[in-house]
This record gives sequence, C-alpha cells and structure tokens, in this order.
Amino acid sequence: MGDPRNHVLIVGSGFSGLGMAVRLKQAGVDFTILEQADEVGGTWRDNHYPGAACDVPSHLYSFSFERWPGWSRMYGPQREIFEYMRHCARKYGLYPHVQLGAQATSATFDPREGLWNVTTKDGRQFQGRALVSGTGALSRPAIPELPGLASFEGAAFHSARWDHAYPLEGKRVAVVGTGASAIQFVPQIAPKVGRLLLFQRTPPWILPKPDFAFSERERALFENVPGLSWAFRQFIWARQEIGAVPMVIEPRLGKLIERLALRFLEKQVPDPALRKRLTPSYRIGCKRILLTNDYYPALSRPNVDLITEGIERVDATGLHTVDGKHHAVDAILFGTGFQAADAVCPYPVLGRDGRSLDAAWQRGAEAYLGTTVSGFPNLYLLMGPNTGLGHNSMIYMIEAQIEHAYRCIERVLSRDLSGLDVRPEVQASYNEELQRRLARTVWASGCRSWYQNKEGKNVTLWPGFTFEFRLRAERPDFSHYEELRRAG
Repeated sequence: MGDPRNHVLIVGSGFSGLGMAVRLKQAGVDFTILEQADEVGGTWRDNHYPGAACDVPSHLYSFSFERWPGWSRMYGPQREIFEYMRHCARKYGLYPHVQLGAQATSATFDPREGLWNVTTKDGRQFQGRALVSGTGALSRPAIPELPGLASFEGAAFHSARWDHAYPLEGKRVAVVGTGASAIQFVPQIAPKVGRLLLFQRTPPWILPKPDFAFSERERALFENVPGLSWAFRQFIWARQEIGAVPMVIEPRLGKLIERLALRFLEKQVPDPALRKRLTPSYRIGCKRILLTNDYYPALSRPNVDLITEGIERVDATGLHTVDGKHHAVDAILFGTGFQAADAVCPYPVLGRDGRSLDAAWQRGAEAYLGTTVSGFPNLYLLMGPNTGLGHNSMIYMIEAQIEHAYRCIERVLSRDLSGLDVRPEVQASYNEELQRRLARTVWASGCRSWYQNKEGKNVTLWPGFTFEFRLRAERPDFSHYEELRRAG
C-alpha cells in the first residue's frame, strides 16, 4: 500500500467508488477500494431481480468521461449497467486496487497522525489520509418488521437479494410493497406464478416509460459520429432537468402531470373498482414517480389480487390482514426499498474528538454540500445527505462530489495538512438553507416517503436543479474549511 499519508481509502465500488478511483488514478494519487462483495458494481451488482432496469436514460446514467455507444435500449437493463461498470474498472486499471471480501466494520480518525484507520470484518487494518464513503443510499434493504415473520416456513427474500434458485412456477406468492423494484418484477413473475397477492400500502404515481431498443444503425452512429453521444447526453440531461420545476419551483404545475398519469391509469386499467384502489391520494412527486408500461396490465391478470388492507402479522403459512383474513402463500417477496434516509455509513465512524457519526446525526443526517461533515476531517461522503434527486441522473451529482473531494484531498496532500474540517457554522448555515427550501417543495406536501427519516425530516433530496449543485460543489471554497496541522 505504500505510505498511508499519501493514500486514500474508498469504501464501496458502485458508481461513487469507481468514479472516485478513476479521478485519483488520473491524478496519480494512490488508493485502495474496500469492497465487501466478490465483484465491483454496488447496487447494479446486487439488484438482479427479474426486470431490473434503470429509470434514467442509459446515455445519461453513465460517467461523463466514459460515454458508452453500445446501450441496447433507451433505459439500460441491470445486466448492461453492471457490465458497463466492470468495463470501467477494467479499462481504468482499478481491479489491482480493489480488496474484495473486505467489509468495513469501523473507521476511526487519528488526529495526531491525520490518518483514517479502517478495520474490516476479517480483522484486516487499512490506513489512509482520506476516507471516501461510496456505500450509497441503496445498499441496505429495508424489510418491514412484521410480527411473526421469523415463523414463516416458506421462502422469503427481498428484491435486492433475489433467490433465482427458488421456483416460482405455480406457487402462491405474496409481494409486499409497490415501489420502484416491485413495479419491475411483478409483471415478470405474474405470468409464472399460480397466484400473486400484491399487498399495497399506498398506490404510486405512474407514468409511461418512453423506452425503446436502439437499432444497430443508431448504435453505429453513436460510436462513429464525433460528438453525437455527447450531444444526445446533453439533450437528455436538459430534458430531465425540466422535471425539477414542478417539484421544487412551482409544485402547482404537478396538476398537469397528474392528469397525464390518471389518463394513463384509465387507459391501462378498464376495471373502475381496481382503478380506484390504484389512484393515489397525495400530490404527484411527493413520493418517487415510477415509470412502467406493463405494471398496470399485470394487475388486471385473473391470477393477481391487489390487497390494500394492512398486514397485521405473519404466521407459518401466510399473512393475516387487519380485516381478519388469512392469506396462505408459499413465498413472500419484499419490494420495500432501502434504508435510504438512515445513516449514510453502515458502520461506526469516529471523528476528530472521538465522536461518532451516529451521534452527530442523532437529529438526522446532514453534511456540507452532502459531502463533508464537521468534526470528521478528510471524510468524504458520496451520495451523502440531501444529494438525491427526483428528476435527473445521480451520476451527475456524484461527479460534482468527486471533484470536490479530490480538490480537498489534493490540498491536504500538497500542503501536508493533517486534515480539512468543514467549519460547523458553515455546515449549519447550509443545512438551514436546505430545509427552508425543502419546506416549499412538493416533498413537503404531506405524504410519508423514504425521502424522510423517522422524524419526518427530508435528509435525502436536493431541493433544486442539478446544475446549481454542480456550480456550488465542484470547486471547494477553502475558507469554509479549517486547516489542521499535524503535531510537530
């Protein structure tokens, strides 16, 4: 590993970790990626359920420095995105820097040496001047705490831990949740199972997915016409950016989108009783808007039942709902999303004064520009608090954070500092501004969503356009940071 004082530790090898690694490698900075799994890829390695795909167009949901002309569809399927990430790791020579099977279990900052010490589950120790957390918001599945779930004798698994060995054909299957994963896998499994019971707590707002396959000729044009893939990417970005207007600028414009969504629902669901149960009662955009063309038709199949009564408990053979009914099933599949609003680092992190990140975030996760946290010098959170989006590509945000982190790391190394620590008053002022702006958005219109923590605070989303975040985040204002010197 060499001198740890010239070394950077990266935890996670999803888009965040790989992007940070490429930036460091290009600058000649030594680094190690700690990855708990046996391959790179993060979310797109883990989420291989039937129908898994992205809801951001492929040409935008990729690194700006590694545009890919060969996407088969407008919206990339999981296997292509996963292969793209492995391609990036190979092309940029990242694999020699990756420690597979290295699950970080703790990270501690040593203020005397200005070093981060990371311990892995198998007892190994790693040291580096900076620690970059690329663990992401979609890395820890959220499974509801249903009484009696442990007593269920059938198969039970989350969409992010899909068991392809389990035969669904002819089985009675319960699907709990109607989020972004469920609307993709339900249409895939509905024709196979004997009976599908879909337990819905809140119906999602759904719009048609403008997906299509690229022809060989179109892919050849992307590959051979200079600037075409860049121009297409810019066009998609600008089009997606408009989606922020009804969410953060003028929520009343969402009424127009609601009409489109209701028209789509009416067209796809002829049964008025079913349609009524699939009609949301909250404003569009308050929860994540979902894109699909085959979910509603799947719910109209004769072997699919939509159940809107709440789940009371689970027993050995099925689920009990609050109306007193028992639903016997062979398997329970959870499409219940992730712990996105909880702490961004899924392991204990101790900062400058021995304070834990969990303690610092007792009232909800917060950071400066979603990237740095006061009291935790040289710690950089990619996809940190309030960097999530409801309208555009997260990779655009990640790349802005990567540049911010790199420039901070470069300053620490070039000036031989012990660390850079964002000033507490700067962080506090920034987050006060964020929460003021969030209070005016559609996400504050009354619904409960995974954007919020248990106290109802939105710790997940960025309340503006992506270009504003990039302008603010890409080049650090070092007056906002305290420079720390090593003793002696």
